[in-house]
Amino acid sequence: MRRPERQRRTAPRATAVRVAGVRVAAVLVAAAVLGGCAGTGGGPSRAATDGSGGHGDGAPFWNNPAGPAERQAAAYRAAGRHRDAELIERIADRPVAEWLGAERAEAEEQARAHTAAAGAAGRRAVLVLYNIPHRDCGQYSRGGAPDAAAYREWLAGVVRGIGGRPATVIVEPDALPHLLQEGCTPHRFHDERYRLLHEAVTSLAALADTDVYLDAGNAGWIRDPGALVEPLRKAGVGAADGFALNVANFRTTAASVAYGRELSRKLGGAHFVVDTSRNGNGPADGTGEAAWCNPPGRALGTPPTTRTGHERVDAYLWIKRPGESDGSCGGAPEAGEWFPRYALALARQARP
Repeated sequence: MRRPERQRRTAPRATAVRVAGVRVAAVLVAAAVLGGCAGTGGGPSRAATDGSGGHGDGAPFWNNPAGPAERQAAAYRAAGRHRDAELIERIADRPVAEWLGAERAEAEEQARAHTAAAGAAGRRAVLVLYNIPHRDCGQYSRGGAPDAAAYREWLAGVVRGIGGRPATVIVEPDALPHLLQEGCTPHRFHDERYRLLHEAVTSLAALADTDVYLDAGNAGWIRDPGALVEPLRKAGVGAADGFALNVANFRTTAASVAYGRELSRKLGGAHFVVDTSRNGNGPADGTGEAAWCNPPGRALGTPPTTRTGHERVDAYLWIKRPGESDGSCGGAPEAGEWFPRYALALARQARP
């Protein structure tokens, strides 16, 4: 995904994810190393070893062999629910992003473990920073670092954890569009957020092998792409590899690419990535919470790949982890928790 000419060397509601406070065990690294060496026999699936989703599409991304979908598929097989296991493997066999935890030591350990495991398998880890202060307008994924100083310490830990290993990092889903949403982030925090986003982008961009994409919402949120141009520049997109669209949302790939190309044009040709994790059937009907919080009838989208067919679209990624809840609407688990029933529904709707 790294481009020699990358820019940094020259100059409504989208996300509901709660990062669980789970430490990365050393076995994760060991499992990935074994996966990267496995060739035949009873080892992990091809997707777990080469990050390609089992389709040989050239995606360079790492698939964590210890993720929740992998555990769910194994549990279903042990229980004799083989068809359900096959459905969940449509998620388990794809590389998905890792959302880093909220504590500095935890995030640093996760960043180090994931990038080490990915590197051992010859792949890139996809990581998400989601800890900006005053996060999510007080909704299901509210929280984040308690203040700017804490965020800077947390960010420094993430940077140390990644080091010189290959990684693709999505910076703070929703944080920038929420600044443009009336009644969301209090105005007194706006300048601070711009500074923190800029520091996150530039700190990550300075690493030896890290691709950085600053979140820019989705095609159904800030309807005029031009309204994002100056905020993105102020937040440091010029130092990044580009911007990210559709994180945790359901807008079609076609709509996202069209929106992204218009925004790219206004930014002077910036590249971008699109989250295709759950957009196989496009957005749900209706408005408000019903349209974004675990809406029924959605489907897995295009598997992660760098073969997008569009010059400025660097990759389709699964940034939102399919099968993890958007929030506790309608009796669902809290945001970010594994939701087996919804995972099965997404997989059933997906094209085989």
